[in-house]
Amino acid sequence: MHNQRIFMLIVFLASLSVASMAAAQGKFKLAEGARGKMCLECHETFSDVMKKKHIHSPLAEGNCTGCHSPHTTDHGRLMAADANSICQSCHEDIVPQDAASTHQVVLEGNCTLCHDPHASNNRNNLIEAGSALCFGCHVELGEDIADNRYPHTPVQQDCLTCHNPHASQDNDHLLTASAPALCVECHDTSKGTFKDLHMGYPVETADCSSCHNPHGSGQKSILHDVVHEPVSNRMCKQCHDAPDSAEPFALIRDSYELCRGCHYDMVNETFNQERIHWPLVDGAGCINCHSPHASSVTGLLEKPMLELCGTCHADTVSRQERSQTPHPPIAEGECATCHSVHSSNNMFLLNNASSFDLCGECHEWQTHSTHPIGEGIVDPRNRNMELDCMSCHRTHGTEYKHFIYYETINDLCVQCHTKYRR
Repeated sequence: MHNQRIFMLIVFLASLSVASMAAAQGKFKLAEGARGKMCLECHETFSDVMKKKHIHSPLAEGNCTGCHSPHTTDHGRLMAADANSICQSCHEDIVPQDAASTHQVVLEGNCTLCHDPHASNNRNNLIEAGSALCFGCHVELGEDIADNRYPHTPVQQDCLTCHNPHASQDNDHLLTASAPALCVECHDTSKGTFKDLHMGYPVETADCSSCHNPHGSGQKSILHDVVHEPVSNRMCKQCHDAPDSAEPFALIRDSYELCRGCHYDMVNETFNQERIHWPLVDGAGCINCHSPHASSVTGLLEKPMLELCGTCHADTVSRQERSQTPHPPIAEGECATCHSVHSSNNMFLLNNASSFDLCGECHEWQTHSTHPIGEGIVDPRNRNMELDCMSCHRTHGTEYKHFIYYETINDLCVQCHTKYRR
């Protein structure tokens, strides 16, 4: 809803720019050819631009004042209005009403990140052809696709085979259709080989991406790089009802009880701890965090750890993003460096009850400061507590350097040493 409001604001501003440009035409009383033809007499370099295969319609029609002011303006390059709102004045239907997903650059109005406003040798005035344009922003994805041992043919052809570049009316991730409808446009699910490979299960009604990586993979059949052993061994019935049953995708047991069948020791050890991570004990259990079939992330995680933890702990992740000093375990997405992800006997599911022992795994705290901390050193702000690392530092970051609680060291120190306050 917020994104839609931003887009509607851009459209509104664009309508204002159209009106202002029309008014300017009359106000300036431009001579014949002054809207464009005369411009090219000075801007000689545009003679080469005009030779390109695809020319933006206003330029092809000699209408430079469709986008530029002939005299002065508050915008760079003599633009008649904000460059991106000008685009919306003609291309107002780029994003459908109540779109399910919209490309970030479209929401931000950065049309020229993809399109040349004058001319290009690529269709739609794109600054680069095909997927090379997409990989200019999606660098990591482009590198992964290039390294894939088993590529997905549509991805090699063009990202637009599956994605809409601007927005998708009904689907997430800018997809032109949802899975499996999108997948079965190419894959014939009626073939016997298809059914044999999927053990007779009616996967044509399932989400293909729960097992397969649509962008390609290092695994055969473009399975995600990390595959759950029952899947790799084609033992679907170890977790699901038989393929010819009334509900073939139904689980034979609920929640963590299903996983306990194989992960017996891990589940028992988890429940022997005093504090248990709550997603483990709700109706979904392990699959709150893990993919039951395959994943591109180590440990069969649904997403990279920082992104996964951030789905519930968004405030903690955003705090680190605002922090002047990054804490490497968080910045690098390794929450498990400090926290036990399943259960613990310690507060906050920490891996160690002692902050000195925990922090000391990375920090030489004994040489960090001459300030006394540790056993027997009482915090003067609270006589029930001892001074430790977290007396001065907030582990997930603050707005100040070294994630201390106050802007300066002096401000921090006088919280205890009150006689030095000014």
